[in-house]
Amino acid sequence: MTNPLSQYFRQPAIYIRLPSDGKFYPPGAFETTENGEYPVLPMTTLDEITYRTPDSLFNGSAVVSVIQSCMPNIKDAWKMPGMDIDTVLVAIRIATYGHELDISTECPACENIADYAIDLRTVVDNIKSPAFGKQLLIGDLEIFLKPMSYRQMNENSMVQFEEQKSLQMLQDQNADDATKVLHIGEVLRKITTVTTKALAQNIGLIKTPQAQVSDINHIFEFLSNCDRTVFGKIRDYIIENKQVAEIQPLKIQCGNCNHEYQQAITLDMSNFFGAAS
Repeated sequence: MTNPLSQYFRQPAIYIRLPSDGKFYPPGAFETTENGEYPVLPMTTLDEITYRTPDSLFNGSAVVSVIQSCMPNIKDAWKMPGMDIDTVLVAIRIATYGHELDISTECPACENIADYAIDLRTVVDNIKSPAFGKQLLIGDLEIFLKPMSYRQMNENSMVQFEEQKSLQMLQDQNADDATKVLHIGEVLRKITTVTTKALAQNIGLIKTPQAQVSDINHIFEFLSNCDRTVFGKIRDYIIENKQVAEIQPLKIQCGNCNHEYQQAITLDMSNFFGAAS
């Protein structure tokens, strides 16, 4: 029996286009539309509670739960390409609380603290799609990128966080210097391995004159054994490509001293989803 109250259920508040244009999702993880626009529902009370649970935020389950609740076309948010995450989270915020967001920022020149209202619609409009069809040429190597999934991004972030926390604990311990140096070296090697793995996950294909390599284990082995110049070029290219699909810093002019500076916007924080502007 149909619920007679179903007509009063939440309805799409806005429609958005995704930087990925619906590509890079594995089968079953996403439902496309004919016009490429996707509905965004406002959060429910349960969604808000979920998003304020620290443990769920840390392991990514809260983000996945809220995205799948508010973006019905995304069936498995763990598998969504990383380029869509910022756009989706900003869109959910707009659908729930409106397009204005108040932020507090401190001028680096005069240390004056002031509040600014930003239009999140402009923030979404400035998020672009990376050029995954363009290859990086290094000698006779052709390197093609692909986006990481949200699961991959979250897992790598968790490992890096834990290793960095271990590094901080080692520095605070009263162990002798030789022991500290040994343990710090081990942690730094683990962080380097995680970083290399993340770079490998961003590479979809490497072409050589003799072969086309897409196996992630082979790509990881290559990154672990290539010279530092090649590694640096690949790393910088991946970072540059990734930044295109991220929220760009805001240009702020201090009302006290007229100094111009940039202010970053962070999404995974309670103040972003915690209350309406």
